[in-house]
Amino acid sequence: MKQLTFIIIFIAFISCKDNSSRHEPEYQQAETISMKYAQGFSIKSYEGYKILEVATPWPGAKEPFKYLLHSANSTIPDSIDFDEKLEIPVKNIVVTSTTHIPALEALGLEDKLSGFPGTRYISSEKTRKLIDSGEVHELGQNENINTEILIDLSPDVVVGFSIDASNKSLETIKKTGIPVLYNGDWTEKTPLGKAEWIKFFGVLFDKNEEAEEIFDDIETSYLEAKELASLSQEKPVVIAGSMYNDKWYVPYGNSWQAQFIKDANASYLYADTEGEGSLALSFESVLDKAGNADTWISSGQFESYAQLAENSLHYDKFKAVQEKEVYSVSLSKGATGGVLFYELGPQRPDLILKDLITIFHPDLLQDHENVFFKPLN
Repeated sequence: MKQLTFIIIFIAFISCKDNSSRHEPEYQQAETISMKYAQGFSIKSYEGYKILEVATPWPGAKEPFKYLLHSANSTIPDSIDFDEKLEIPVKNIVVTSTTHIPALEALGLEDKLSGFPGTRYISSEKTRKLIDSGEVHELGQNENINTEILIDLSPDVVVGFSIDASNKSLETIKKTGIPVLYNGDWTEKTPLGKAEWIKFFGVLFDKNEEAEEIFDDIETSYLEAKELASLSQEKPVVIAGSMYNDKWYVPYGNSWQAQFIKDANASYLYADTEGEGSLALSFESVLDKAGNADTWISSGQFESYAQLAENSLHYDKFKAVQEKEVYSVSLSKGATGGVLFYELGPQRPDLILKDLITIFHPDLLQDHENVFFKPLN
């Protein structure tokens, strides 16, 4: 009888514990900040804190990173596990990719940036003024960030990126006690998915509503341009990419570059391919398939037809070269030589799309002045 009584008490005790855990505050009050296109991260908001989870810090990542962002003096349940914890709003930040700069500027937070590895690659005039005045410090190279300068800056957080699970530079920074957050904006497959990562920075600075509004404006601009392009009866045939070390690298049909061509109502010659990165093809293979393409975009580092001819006389066999329909992003550079497309493009896909529409359908957006894609000289 004593044994039966003990079993009943024990079951009752376990039952009480289960009921208690199901009613922990963080699970009662979660509010998810919506993501319309981005697949790589999520934000859940609770009273006094938020959970920022980055699911794809790099392609093929097996485990997500969970970051706990809390307000000052907030009560955090002991049961929460996390990879990094930091207080928000952030007051002093270091970012490591030029793609992060436009998001900070759009939110009016460029003055929060204290350091960057490779400041010469930053093209934005607004941030360049901060660099020139000494308010943004040079941190060396992305693969070998100067930790002595970084520690002196004492940022609240470093936002980094990595192509795989081994990033010695960021791991070294973590050992100093400075929180490191991985940003995976570059892994997104769609133009608007990349742009939506502005919400990642919005949550770090308690500017969620501002980030939502900025993204909504970009989305509206993009979708309106796409709709306009769809009205054209013309659908030019397009080739993309360029030669490097005897291989012509062209974007896969499921890439974000191919999505731009599709949304601009043009026919991409490699639209039926799928994969990560780029297709590596021989010059002969591309010439055979794309020799009669109407337009060639993203022609690498070439800035003039003379450079093309110097590199190979065979380029002249392409119809797009003969008819001067080759466009490059390498002609739009900042004061120190950084290519604007790689910095601002992911944040402003609507401008990229409008550039392409003016190339493919010159009559549709006559007031648009191209920002990234310029004709070769």
